[in-house]
Formats: sequence, structure tokens, C-alpha cells
Amino acid sequence: MRRIVGILILIALLSGCKKTIEQVQEDLVLKAMTDGQWKITNFILNGSSKTADFANYKFKYYSNKTVDAFNNGVVEKTGTWDGNASTMTTSANFSGAIYPLDQINGNWNITKNSWTYVEATQNIGPNTKFMRLDKL
Repeated sequence: MRRIVGILILIALLSGCKKTIEQVQEDLVLKAMTDGQWKITNFILNGSSKTADFANYKFKYYSNKTVDAFNNGVVEKTGTWDGNASTMTTSANFSGAIYPLDQINGNWNITKNSWTYVEATQNIGPNTKFMRLDKL
């Protein structure tokens, strides 16, 4: 009987560790994204570079999952964002945004990342997008 109780306690502890590991991953994503401003340094839509369209934009991510898009130093639009370290995905939504900010909306698959950059892809219908964000 003691052995069964011990095994149950071990299982409970290990399942708690998994949740802790997931929380640590999420905390790291939050810290990485909210520390400083970001700039789109490469944006490709269906094989064509649209990077110049984002030249005047910088982005500031906040821990409450909002993001400000600055155009020439002035907030043009506030949106929402999210990130999931375990699925390597991120999302953004600038509701009612016009081009080029509307191109950022939706779910993105993170293909490469570090503390100072994120590369992600998005496929919606016939559109294929690639975006690289670099921390300033």
C-alpha cells in the first residue's frame, strides 16, 4: 500500500513539474517579447519582398498581450498578440488595420528564433508569408 501511495505522489509531483516547465517556457517568451522594441527586417508575400512597406514601423509588445505599432515614432494602432513556446507559434491581431499592418494579423509558425530575432511563416489560402522581426 505504501508503494502505491509513493507512486501516486511521484506521479503528482512529475505532472506538476511539467506544468512548471510549461510556465517557465511561457514566462521566457513573455520576457523576450516585452523587453525592448522590435522591427520587421524582412517581409515576403508570395515570393515578393514587402519589407520597405514596414520601414517606418517599430513594435512594442506588452505583458498584458497588447502590442503597439509605431509609425514614425507615433502609435498608429494597438493590437493583441500571443505566443506559445510549446507549439512554436505566435499570433497578432490589429483589428481594423489597413495595409501593411493587416498583413501581420493571424497565426504564425515560428521557424527560427533567439533572444534577438524571430522568423515565422504563415500560409492562408493562396498566400504564403515570411516575416523576420529583430529586436532593436
